[in-house]
This record gives sequence, C-alpha cells and structure tokens, in this order.
Amino acid sequence: MKPNDSGEGAMAHEFNGSEPRRSRSFSLPGSAESSLRRRSLSLSGAVAPRADEDVENESVSQAGDIGDRALNSNRYSDGSVCFLADNVINNGVVAPIPEDALLQSYWFSSHDPAFSNEISPVSPLPSEIVASLSTNAVLHSGDKSLGTKKGLPWSLEYVSCLLHLAVFGILGVLTRYALQKLFGPGLAAVTSDQSILYLDLPSNMVGSFLMGWFGVVFKADITSVSDLLTIGLTTGYLGSLTTFSGWNQKMLDLSVHGHWVFSALGFLLGLFLAAYSLIFGVETAKGFRWLLRRLNLSSRSIISSSGRNWRVDSCERHLAVMLVMVLMLGLLWGLSGVLEVKEFNSGGHGAQLWLACFVGPIGVWIRWFLARLNGRGLGRAGLLKWIPFGTLIANVSAACVMAALAILKKVVTTQTCDTIATGIQFGLLGCLSTVSTFIAEFDAMRQSKHPWRAYAYAMITIVTSFGLGTLIYSVPVWTKGYD
Repeated sequence: MKPNDSGEGAMAHEFNGSEPRRSRSFSLPGSAESSLRRRSLSLSGAVAPRADEDVENESVSQAGDIGDRALNSNRYSDGSVCFLADNVINNGVVAPIPEDALLQSYWFSSHDPAFSNEISPVSPLPSEIVASLSTNAVLHSGDKSLGTKKGLPWSLEYVSCLLHLAVFGILGVLTRYALQKLFGPGLAAVTSDQSILYLDLPSNMVGSFLMGWFGVVFKADITSVSDLLTIGLTTGYLGSLTTFSGWNQKMLDLSVHGHWVFSALGFLLGLFLAAYSLIFGVETAKGFRWLLRRLNLSSRSIISSSGRNWRVDSCERHLAVMLVMVLMLGLLWGLSGVLEVKEFNSGGHGAQLWLACFVGPIGVWIRWFLARLNGRGLGRAGLLKWIPFGTLIANVSAACVMAALAILKKVVTTQTCDTIATGIQFGLLGCLSTVSTFIAEFDAMRQSKHPWRAYAYAMITIVTSFGLGTLIYSVPVWTKGYD
C-alpha cells in the first residue's frame, strides 16, 4: 500500500461540522478505514465523562511518577486509559500510540502553550492523530518484536533503570546535605530545628524549582535523549533532593514542645514556598525556551542536531550507559563504605551522611515501585483514581517510620543507635518520601477541572502523616517525659 502521490492528504472525518486539518495520511482498505473511522467518530465529538475523567487522573500521575509502568508504556504495553484514537497507521500497518506521548503532552501543554504547538494535547482532531511516523518508528506486521522498542531486553532495561535511580538518588542525598549545611545554623543561619524555616526547606524549594525545569517544560526534550535519564533526574535526583518525612518530623518536633501555631504555619509556609518554587521553575524554563526561539533555536532542534550523537537509541548505547552507571554506583557505594567505616566510631555527621548514601537507593527503589499505584485507584473498580496512592503511601509511611526512629533515639541513648537511626532517617526515609513529586501532582490537580482536589490531597497527606506521627512520636514523649 502506498501513500498518495503528493505525500499530503486529509483523511475525511467529520468533527463537529468543521473540516479537519490536513496531515500526512495513508490509504486504507475499506474495513480498516471504516473501523478507524468508527473509533475516531465515537470518541472525538463527545468524549464520555468517565473516559475524560480517567485521562485527567492519569495526567496527574504522569505529572509526578508512574514507576515501572513508564517502562511498560514506552513499549506500548499499558492500555489503562482510553485515548481518542488508539492506533496510528503507517504503510497499512496498525500500531498503538505510546501512552506517555499523549498524557505528557496534556500536562506540558497546560504549562507551556508553545509546547502544545509541537505536540498535540490529549484531545486532538482525529486527522491529527492519524499522522505520519518517522521511518524509524515503522512497525512491520511480520516482526516478532512488535510492540517493543530498540534497545535492551526489558529485564536489563529494568536493571538499568534501578541503576539510574540509585546513582541519582545518592547525588540527591549529597545535595540535600550540602543545602542543609549551607543554609543551616553553621553558615547562613537561615534555617534551624527550632523555626518554621526547617532545615530541609531550601532543598524542597530547589527540588521543586528544578522539577519545573526538568520534570515539566524540558521533560520531553530529555526523554528524547533517554527515557531512563528522565526517570533518574526526576524520580531519582529530585525525589531524593526533596523530602516530606524530614519536613513532617520537624513540625512534630515543634508541636511536641507546645509550638502548635508554629507547626501549622510551618506546613502552610512549606506548601506555599514549594508550590511557588515549581511555578517559578516552570515560568523561568518557559522564558528560557522563548529565548532559544528568539535566537532561532529550539530545544528540539538542538537535540535533533547536536544532540543526535548522544541519543541512547540502540542496544550498544544502552549497554554503555548501563556500564557507566554500574561504575558510578560502585564508586559512590565504595567511597561511602570506606568513609563510613572510618568515621563510624566518631559518631559525627560524616558517619550519618555516608550511611545515608549507602541506604538511600533503597528508599528510591521502594518509592519508584510504589509509584505504579498512581492513577490506578482502589480495588478493581478503581475508586478515587484522582489520588496518587503511590506517592501518598510513600510519604505517609516514611513519615511514620521517621517518627518511630526519632522516639527510638530517645529511648536508646547511645552513639551507635543515634548514628544508625539518623543515617536511615536522612538516607532511606529521606529518599522514600518526596516533595517535588508531591508538589507536581498538587499543581496538576490545581490546574485540572477539579482544583479542590489539590487541597484535599495536600490535607490528606499532611493530616495523616502528622496525626500518625503524633501518636508514634509525640504521645510517648509526653507520657514518658523524654527530653
């Protein structure tokens, strides 16, 4: 089957009485064309409220993280959401559209109108969906690898993703520690344990700001180089740079001494500053993108030209990147282990930091795995799909374990217990919980058709974590009289 002679054609679809835009299309057999026409017409003019709701809920989870579902959707295997058209046609072969391509464009276009000109939103015209594919994306019906992309086998890709998360997670732990020291009492004296400006506030703000850059505006650009790099940057680095459990514990420390007003203000101020850090990051990134266009450049053209040699699009390059990640993780873990053994007996901040670097990746892996629950809802019926249960469980569970270790340090007053407990708190629990993803989901809900959900989600996360933390930490302190 051949395309028309001009290479440009318009597939005849009725769409609310308007003529569809012209796009490259291909001739189809009568049965295939009528089947596609029925699917497009049934879903284009009037999208079912339930389907529209599912798309919105999934777009919220895409704004944050969907865990290992991202690997599945990249291979066109996850069909949890009904799209306006579920296939594209190239040379007579029907191939499914990747889930992320539409959902991410829905999220990005709401923040960057210029981006919506490059990738259609979730509700494009049918003729826009049945568009041309590059020759590299053509899938042949006789190919046994139909539905897979070039690169590593799925099992090795999964391992490579874990390596990316571990390496970037450790880098996030180190950056969070550096920001604590920089803005803490030792240097700038902006933050402290006895103030609503808690120690992790700068890292939560910086991580949310960078999420606006790398997790919203330029996420598609980074993904075009490497899917795993995107996961490593957003879920690994920014998720570990920010921490919800540390924030919650500092508010518990204020409330346990009777500073309830400061504790409430600390939550409000922390939420406000993190949310506006994300917004400021999005706006500055959009400004930078505009500047590139003013210079007759574009982030996509830069990647497609100068960045072509860096694109990880073959098995050899995947293996090379995987080898680099193995070496980096071995170096970081080896260095952390040597320094931990050297400084453990001293019980200082160094011993706590190196232990945190060693156990931090475990927290990242657990959070990434839990993120597969985002956008799925409860039970088979998928109740409350608008709540990202993966992120919620990660933040609440990390806050509870953080509180339990805090009370343990008061019960067992030894240097060894303090070093181990603090290292686990800062590393594993700091990486298990996240503010950057939480704020990205909050902002996506705030811009949806149901903005009240953003504040309900924030209240559920904060009230549940603080309430359980009070039972686990504050009540024993009050009843037992711990200092």
